[in-house]
Amino acid sequence: MNFFDIIGLLAVGVGQTLLVTLACSATGMFIGMTAAGLRRIDFFGAKFLLNFYSFVFRGIPVLVLLFLVYFGLPGMGFKVPPLLAMMLSLGLISGAYLAEVFRGALDSVDGAEVLAAEAMGMSRLQVLIYIELPQMLRFAVPGMVNEFTTVLKYSPFAYTVGIPEITKQAMTLASTTLRGIEVYLAVGILYFAIYRTLLLGVQWLSFKYRVPGFGAR
Repeated sequence: MNFFDIIGLLAVGVGQTLLVTLACSATGMFIGMTAAGLRRIDFFGAKFLLNFYSFVFRGIPVLVLLFLVYFGLPGMGFKVPPLLAMMLSLGLISGAYLAEVFRGALDSVDGAEVLAAEAMGMSRLQVLIYIELPQMLRFAVPGMVNEFTTVLKYSPFAYTVGIPEITKQAMTLASTTLRGIEVYLAVGILYFAIYRTLLLGVQWLSFKYRVPGFGAR
């Protein structure tokens, strides 16, 4: 068995790694955007609760929360599937970070545009949806890419709940072949390839939907 054979065997877990990463990233984006939006319009005075959520979940280790969800909730009568456990734990933590990214991006929107929209009779919710959110997403791209990278790096924790992603495949292969250096070097190459591929996709989307002349000096 040569090095390329090892990469081929480990590639079996790439699909599960992508599934975990994309599912947790989507969950984090939804939670983060919802939290930032509700805090922006101060929906029923939710700002304090959202600040508390962001403060608490940014301080909890991912593995601790994952074990709490996957191994703890069944003791209360709630059995959580492995992928859902990853989405709840890693998604909630990622959402807490993204909420701060989106908050900063919303603060970067020109206040004069908001005042102009309100002067035209738009409600606070309409201003958020049609004026602030489209600009916020462009401002938040660097922060979103950084958080996506973090989620990808935390995705190997999925092996602890039985998801057969790359790391779980690598542990099995290393134990049977006793070629740990080559196996985990291949793991690093695969993760880097996933990161670069998805980063190119994000850059393409950013270029496609950029505002002409935006950021020009």
